[in-house]
Amino acid sequence: MNPRVLLTPLVAATVLVAACGGSDKTEAPTIATKPVAKIIVPDDIKAKGTLTVGTDASYPPIEFMGADGKTVEGLDADLAEALAGAMGLEAEVKHATFDSILPGLTTKKYDVGMSGFTDTKEREATVDFVTYFTAGTAFFVKAQGGPAVNTLDDLCGRKLALQKGTAQVEDAEAQQKECAAAGKPAIDVMTFPDQPGANLAVISGRADLGMTDSPVAAYQAKQSGGQLKVVGQPYGTAPYGIALPKGSPLVKPMQAAMKALIADGTYGKILAKYGVEAGAITEPGINQAAE
Repeated sequence: MNPRVLLTPLVAATVLVAACGGSDKTEAPTIATKPVAKIIVPDDIKAKGTLTVGTDASYPPIEFMGADGKTVEGLDADLAEALAGAMGLEAEVKHATFDSILPGLTTKKYDVGMSGFTDTKEREATVDFVTYFTAGTAFFVKAQGGPAVNTLDDLCGRKLALQKGTAQVEDAEAQQKECAAAGKPAIDVMTFPDQPGANLAVISGRADLGMTDSPVAAYQAKQSGGQLKVVGQPYGTAPYGIALPKGSPLVKPMQAAMKALIADGTYGKILAKYGVEAGAITEPGINQAAE
């Protein structure tokens, strides 16, 4: 993909903090480890004893690498541990590139994918989702000298940095057609393997702006040492979903485990740990995409 620019030590250190989740961690909530008796786990998963979870640990506070550089932390990692516990299993959370996770479900490399996946109709064609959170998309720019951006229409003629494989790439592709129809310049879309790469492009001035999920945009702006800011209004609020192979017998047990975590308060504690309570849901659904 696009080469990364050289940064000054100060900028590089700040970006590294944003990529690794920063220093605002609070004590972890008590994770539910006792199995919920009514949840019947498929025999092959039960025999294995572990739930293998694929995630891209470059999306704080949803998922990021811990200080040891090996342990995946964040909202999805904590929820994966709690969900596995409710099913009498241990969670094995593995870092992977974002666009490799859903194909990894098909090849059985992972039992589930938890990486801030927006539940979309296109993705539902190949995987099933159990919803667990809601988020919109937000715009972010360089804090000093960044452009004024309020809506997708303001992207025309701009250099846009995005993480490869995300819903925002699809949004940018759709907006390209709108720009052309209005006789406006095209969007120069740059995609990166991970979110920190897109952040770097904005901070360095290679890109005018970036787009990412609203809780991620807010968190990375907070952790950037004043180098990034969120602008405009979030759009396109949609559910995040836990991805499972299409027709997997684990879908219903996963939904039941989510319901159990919501009911016993574990879910709320985990969201509060990362300051993302605004995205809480009250009832997990299956394949809830509107479009």
